[in-house]
Amino acid sequence: MLTLKFNLVLIGFMGTGKTSLGRMLAFKLGCAFVDLDQKIEADSGMSIPDIFRSHGEDYFRQLEHQAVEEVSKRRGIVIATGGGTVKDPRNVELLKNNGLLVCLTCSVDELLTRTAIKGERPVLDSQHQARGDRRAAIEKILDERRQFYDQADYKIDTTDWSPMKLVDDIIKIVRSRES
Repeated sequence: MLTLKFNLVLIGFMGTGKTSLGRMLAFKLGCAFVDLDQKIEADSGMSIPDIFRSHGEDYFRQLEHQAVEEVSKRRGIVIATGGGTVKDPRNVELLKNNGLLVCLTCSVDELLTRTAIKGERPVLDSQHQARGDRRAAIEKILDERRQFYDQADYKIDTTDWSPMKLVDDIIKIVRSRES
């Protein structure tokens, strides 16, 4: 079994598979898994949509940064970030300090399918309401975040979702980094 000497950090747009792949990677690597959004919900006692409704995005981003500070001190774990975590350069610096950043990407058509349930994606839902077009909202957010996602060490396209192959591909990247 491979012993992870650094953190494996999954970044990317909502719906690209960070949580699903993160859990599978952690299981296969035999290490802990931390989903930042789930940690924020557990620590705050509120769902992400409730945090956005009650306190706004700025407050959520403060909670997110606190969670990044905490988990980035650990070593040898798989971390799934929220889609906007990398917008804060402090978060990127902390996560890269002892982590390998892998950006998961996906086609806009597939993202439309994967993010179809409204009310669970506050940033996308608010952009969709403002623009009236979910595709345009996804494209706008992707354009705004592209520069942040480009900071990843590697990119993996999850459009043609084959979870076990993607896990194997990412583990090959980890092994090459370990040697």
